[in-house]
Amino acid sequence: MQPKGNTLAGLEIELSTPIEGVVVIHPVSFGDDRGRFTETYRRSWFPHGREMVQGSRSDKIAGSLVGLHYHLHQADYWYVVSGRAHVVLHDLRLGSPSDGATLELELGDKTGLGLFIPPGVAHGFYAVTDMMLTYLVDGYYNPADELGVAYNDPAVAANWPAAAPVISERDQANPSRDSIPDHLRPRVGLRT
Repeated sequence: MQPKGNTLAGLEIELSTPIEGVVVIHPVSFGDDRGRFTETYRRSWFPHGREMVQGSRSDKIAGSLVGLHYHLHQADYWYVVSGRAHVVLHDLRLGSPSDGATLELELGDKTGLGLFIPPGVAHGFYAVTDMMLTYLVDGYYNPADELGVAYNDPAVAANWPAAAPVISERDQANPSRDSIPDHLRPRVGLRT
């Protein structure tokens, strides 16, 4: 990852080197005897992103695995409010210089990181502990843009922390990377 620059004293914005367009945010926290305050998202941190229009929350029990999901037209911004998540990203975008690259990192209590995921980058997480993920998206929910790739596809080469995670039927049915139909394959510049 490469530093992008600071907009608040102490804030660090990293551009992913494994996957182009992924941005990792190291927010600044301020604490005292009452607790802490953290600014988790600011639109100006992403000059090439679109306005986030919907926020959601996902609560998962330890041992759960979500993904890998991807969107042709939607970007996500993730922040784990409590607990810990092992996150896996995989670039599916044809024409991307990082097509086929995989990035793994931990979000949550120990790291305090935020994560921007551009369209066409598959994303999923394993709940290392009970956890709460909040996420913002730059497009309203569209079931036609809710796509997936197999979490255990050897082409993704993810190092999930558990061999037998709790996973939804939907995610168990996701195709391998090589089986994604051409019309559902992300391409650089496809976003609308």
